[in-house]
Amino acid sequence: MKRAIKIKYATAAVMALVALIALCVVIGLVFGGNGSAFAEDPAADTGVTAPAEETNNAGVTDVGMKAIGAAIAVGVAAAAGAIGMGIAIAKSNESIARQPEAKADIRSSMMLGLVFIETAIIYALIVAILLIFVL
Repeated sequence: MKRAIKIKYATAAVMALVALIALCVVIGLVFGGNGSAFAEDPAADTGVTAPAEETNNAGVTDVGMKAIGAAIAVGVAAAAGAIGMGIAIAKSNESIARQPEAKADIRSSMMLGLVFIETAIIYALIVAILLIFVL
């Protein structure tokens, strides 16, 4: 396998790993801490009203923690995606400079790789939006 193709695959694998780590951070922030987002409301059976938001000793609410988790997830995914896209574009331009006759094939492979990287970033954004507004 050519070195440029190996580098593209390695870059795509690193970007997928970074997106997976960002997703795990968000899931850990949602389901970690003081209970699951899907846990039953203990005040539902007793008739006692539960507080709207719980705060910890520092005054940070659950909504605030969700927002922080969402910001971290989107920030890490966007930064990693931008780095991956820059590397992919640089390597494809080097490949085109070395073999101008293969320009169409190199450009189509690069665009396909960029689409996959951008898809991972959009998934992180969707998870962040769900985290803030749904959970």
